[in-house]
Amino acid sequence: MDLKSLYTDMLLQESNNKANRRNLDSPTFSELGHNPSCGDEITLQLEMDGETIKDASFVGEGCAISRASTSMMIDLIKGKNIYEAKELTEKFIGMIKKEVPVDEDLMDQLGDAVVLENVSNMPARVKCAVLAWHTLSNIIENNYDLDK
Repeated sequence: MDLKSLYTDMLLQESNNKANRRNLDSPTFSELGHNPSCGDEITLQLEMDGETIKDASFVGEGCAISRASTSMMIDLIKGKNIYEAKELTEKFIGMIKKEVPVDEDLMDQLGDAVVLENVSNMPARVKCAVLAWHTLSNIIENNYDLDK
């Protein structure tokens, strides 16, 4: 199996992952994310325990890249506090914008989400990959004082 087919397989597998695609019973936060350029639309839900993301999920429609990126992000942020989640969000968006180098440290922090690095070479798909991450960032910035 070559690297390109591995990337494709991971992307398709994660885009069809139903574990993160559901409504939470009692979300603390629910935020709509919409990409007007392609029509991707997700509602990201977080259940918080203080400043810790106890559970997360999404509902909505989007392309395979959008769904895979959202699912990978959810797997990554569960159990993290909002400061850690914000840092991961900044690193992922920085990676997609080619502002953050992909090294072993970044691969350790972002896990499977690093496979989306090559989306940065497809400008029309960048907004699909970062939709969920911007939606999470909006939740954090609108509900927490990050300057503590």
